[in-house]
Amino acid sequence: MSVNGKKVLHMDRNPYYGGESSSITPLEELYKRFTLPDSPPESMGRGRDWNVDLIPKFLMANGQLVKMLLYTEVTRYLDFKVVEGSFVYKGGKIYKVPSTETEALASNLMGMFEKRRFRKFLVFVANFDENDPKTDVYKKFDLGQDVIDFTGHALALYRTDEYLDQPCLDTVNRIKLYSESLARYGKSPYLYPLYGLGELPQGFARLSAIYGGTYMLNKPVEEIVMNGDHVVGVKSEGEVARCKQLICDPSYIPDRVRKAGQVIRVICILSHPIKNTNDANSCQIIIPQNQLNRNSDIYVCMISYAHNVAAQGKYIAIVSTTVETSEPEAEIEPALELLEPIDQKFVAISDLFEPTDDGTSSQIFCSRAYDATTHFETTCNDIKDIYKRMTGSDFDFENMKRKQNDVFGEDEQ
Repeated sequence: MSVNGKKVLHMDRNPYYGGESSSITPLEELYKRFTLPDSPPESMGRGRDWNVDLIPKFLMANGQLVKMLLYTEVTRYLDFKVVEGSFVYKGGKIYKVPSTETEALASNLMGMFEKRRFRKFLVFVANFDENDPKTDVYKKFDLGQDVIDFTGHALALYRTDEYLDQPCLDTVNRIKLYSESLARYGKSPYLYPLYGLGELPQGFARLSAIYGGTYMLNKPVEEIVMNGDHVVGVKSEGEVARCKQLICDPSYIPDRVRKAGQVIRVICILSHPIKNTNDANSCQIIIPQNQLNRNSDIYVCMISYAHNVAAQGKYIAIVSTTVETSEPEAEIEPALELLEPIDQKFVAISDLFEPTDDGTSSQIFCSRAYDATTHFETTCNDIKDIYKRMTGSDFDFENMKRKQNDVFGEDEQ
């Protein structure tokens, strides 16, 4: 909005940027936040060396968020590392998701004939033309159930099996995104920023400030001021800041959102890499739902001291999934078993809220809560959707390009 010439005032009741998607530092703060009785033991190293994400996500190397960061040049404030591998759970064991043809041929995930069919399928996806209608793609290539699971959940990154009844275009595009992201760096399709995901909102905050945006942290919001059915301002500490449009997350407007489910996330601190991952210092593990007779997949995102988010020799693994029963902690037990021994865990069960109206009449535009997906694609879709409802036009990556003469007193890099 700032780049588009809007006057932006950003108020946050928290003392840090990013709301739900911040990274908590120092470690003592995380213990407080989860109301643990003790403070971190000496063995955890210096509290300041920790930046712990509350919401685990990676960036698809060729995905929308990376495009947004590149176009707006927020990349100049960030350093990324490639995540070292993606793994998939099958029959109690974890296997690397093959990232090259050689790996695919050597993988124990599928038999010899299946490998050939799978390779044909991948070639088909790479050359897919959406204007040329096709039949049931999985049947056409005679892919077995295991390969279908692995393709739908570890490559197309679906969390449930509902996609099987949908047209194949979305699936093909998802696999294409995966392959193109993978092609960029080779180890996995995912990137992760040094110092944690909390760097992302800070990068966008700096961009906004360069274009004249004003930031206020530690700013309690007392009331959203309405005139009839549309928003005219926000009241804080006795003053009203007037506005024509308001963007917020669900926590600021509890009466205008509905609960659409729950997500459980468990942050685990480890002193070792995860077993059977070739000692990777970062990885993702996907547990497809039908391996555990569930409806939705369980994800594990692991990063470590190599990303400046933990003390030397320490690892952070975050398990997350959509809650399906009245005992969410029991649901993620199989994922926790892969992480043993765990030094300390922090359990959060969050309600997933979504706005009850699209903001057209009220001009209040509410984002959806972060879902259980393991990357930022759904979040980017939400941002683009809000943008369209606010401005009436589609979000255009090209328009977000920084104008060459727009850099206020910043040295050209």
